[in-house]
Amino acid sequence: MNRLCWAILAFVALAGWGLAMAFKPPGPKDRIGAIGSTDGLAPELLRAFAPDPKFFEPIPAPGPGPKDWLANHPEEGQTFDQFVHSKPNRPQGPRKILYLQPLGEFDKDKAPPLEQLRTFTAAYFMVEVKILEPLDVFKTRITTRKNQHTGKRQLLTSDLRATLAKRLPDDAFAVLGLTMEDLYPDPKWNYVFGEASLKERVGVYSFARYDPSFFGEEPGPDVKTTLLRRSCAVLAHETGHMFGIQHCIYYRCLMNGSNNLEETDGQPLHLCPVDLRKLQWNTGFDLLERDKKLLAFTKETGLVDEAAWLTRRIEVIGGNPGK
Repeated sequence: MNRLCWAILAFVALAGWGLAMAFKPPGPKDRIGAIGSTDGLAPELLRAFAPDPKFFEPIPAPGPGPKDWLANHPEEGQTFDQFVHSKPNRPQGPRKILYLQPLGEFDKDKAPPLEQLRTFTAAYFMVEVKILEPLDVFKTRITTRKNQHTGKRQLLTSDLRATLAKRLPDDAFAVLGLTMEDLYPDPKWNYVFGEASLKERVGVYSFARYDPSFFGEEPGPDVKTTLLRRSCAVLAHETGHMFGIQHCIYYRCLMNGSNNLEETDGQPLHLCPVDLRKLQWNTGFDLLERDKKLLAFTKETGLVDEAAWLTRRIEVIGGNPGK
């Protein structure tokens, strides 16, 4: 898949959205079929990929109006078998390190801590993750504009991707540019939170709009935790695309498309059985080890709901439900 993934959180003028074919959620048979045949899998993998309703909720029908992603983008989905046949990029051989490239300044009071993002990304994808030295993007040719709604500066994502592609390390599986600057992918778009190119193996993601002060709002008592969770979500979602995973239409899942911040906040930080199997197939990680690392991270950073979910999952995957 070589096309750009203009993935999530873009408020655009969606003229004619009501004319789109209505999305119908897949039924139980289609959801199970999307996971693929599990014959011959180890018991731990069988437990991990089981569509247990205590952990995985089927995706509901989108609400009316342009608010929900699937109301505007009735996607066909991607099964596990389709994913494998697409021959996605894999972190193998000399290209196996994920690099995080800070773009511009990261104010410690308004930005998620880069080391926490590195720890989360390494645990989520079970690959080596390194942070590069910050890059002053304004010393390169980056197109900017002033957003007509917010009055704030925005950077053109295609220019940022081109800059990252030129600086791609030889051992990089991918380079993920992170910025507190607002982004836009095209003059017709209002903004975008993330964009990735699988062919170039680069992506760029903005955390600017996760900070309440971006909209002139007073931060709440849990603002740092909220900012971290949202930042982890967009980083994991867009990085998932770098591994060849398309938007999920089967369950509530981190890889669901999203049309707005409210929709994103309502999505889980975990992958559904379909997409978890794709990622595990891609990198071959130990599922129990992965969940234990993620549990340690969520406990340390105060992501309470995610920690509780992971605690129950570890019991099931480890073969000790209820302990």
